[in-house]
Amino acid sequence: MTEYLLIALALLGVLILGGLGLVVPRLRRRPQPPLPETEVDTRAGQDLAGPPVEAPEADLATGILVEPPPVVEAPPAVEVPEPTAGRLVRLRSRLSRSQNAFGKGLLGLLSRDRLDEDTWEEIEDSLITADVGIDSTREIVDRLRERTRVLGTRTVDELRALLAAELVNALDPALDRSLRTAPSDGVPAVVLVVGVNGAGKTTTCGKIARVLVADGRSVLLGAADTFRAAAADQLETWGGRVGAETVRGPEAADPASVAFDAVKRGIDTGVDTVLIDTAGRLQNKVGLMDELGKVKRVVEKHGPIDETLLVLDATTGQNGLEQARVFTEVVNVTGVVLTKLDGTAKGGIVIAVQRKLGIPVKLVGLGEGKDDLAPFDPAQFVDALLGTEPLARDA
Repeated sequence: MTEYLLIALALLGVLILGGLGLVVPRLRRRPQPPLPETEVDTRAGQDLAGPPVEAPEADLATGILVEPPPVVEAPPAVEVPEPTAGRLVRLRSRLSRSQNAFGKGLLGLLSRDRLDEDTWEEIEDSLITADVGIDSTREIVDRLRERTRVLGTRTVDELRALLAAELVNALDPALDRSLRTAPSDGVPAVVLVVGVNGAGKTTTCGKIARVLVADGRSVLLGAADTFRAAAADQLETWGGRVGAETVRGPEAADPASVAFDAVKRGIDTGVDTVLIDTAGRLQNKVGLMDELGKVKRVVEKHGPIDETLLVLDATTGQNGLEQARVFTEVVNVTGVVLTKLDGTAKGGIVIAVQRKLGIPVKLVGLGEGKDDLAPFDPAQFVDALLGTEPLARDA
């Protein structure tokens, strides 16, 4: 009996100790008050989500998330320049100032009742003042005097025809004025554009690109004027308008290297013509002229240069002839681009350039518009200079 009692007490003690073991730990852990729901949400958003992100809109019918389409910028529209055929005729009104000072003045003198020595001297002075040049003027006046004496020409129309014939003859219509811009044996034609500072060379280079595109050529531009920060940007803008790529280098890069890369790129892409704009040179700076010669030599490692066009400002008059002569000695100029003929320029400078240099004027700029550069035609040019209005004979 005593043994059963001891066993019962032992079991009771075990149960009591086990119960205490379960209850005491719970009493030691005091529960923490819960955080407010809004505080938890705020901290979670700041720590994990970052700034709020708008979720893609869902299709109401299917519940599927729909991503908005990407925004694609439309490429700039490529312009189509107007054809160059007949462009000089369309721009003849731009020669009105030269016409008034040149053509009408000469026809007024020639239509006098009496063509004496004083009149012929006035005619000679008018031609010299119009920048025709002394040698060309004497030749034109001598031929006019002889023809009017032999033919007995007296009417204004007849005198105009004689004068026009002599002026066209002085412009040497037999000179080749075509631009050699066709590729040969897989190599594009290379056109080098040179000129002094201030002649509008980079702008003219862009207009030449438009002339070539208008005539069906694919063009690549080389921005070898690396000394003027805006030159490459300006050229690239001109090229972009007609879909022409521009190869450029960093500012103050070696111009010859940029020109070489442009031709190489032209070969790789298979364009018809590579047009290279060079830095404006002062003809009395020997170092700069030597550098221009280096550009020519480096480019010719790819093949011969097909055209070297000299940009001249027509308003500089006879001073432009010295510029042209020095450039010819360095890079063998094949053609002249005469700009600003619509302003205060005197039309006779065209005759003087060809008489002195034997280099044809191939393009003339008759305004500031993007398509105001026209292929030069002697007969059309003289016709525009002289005009067609009838002149009254002096009493």
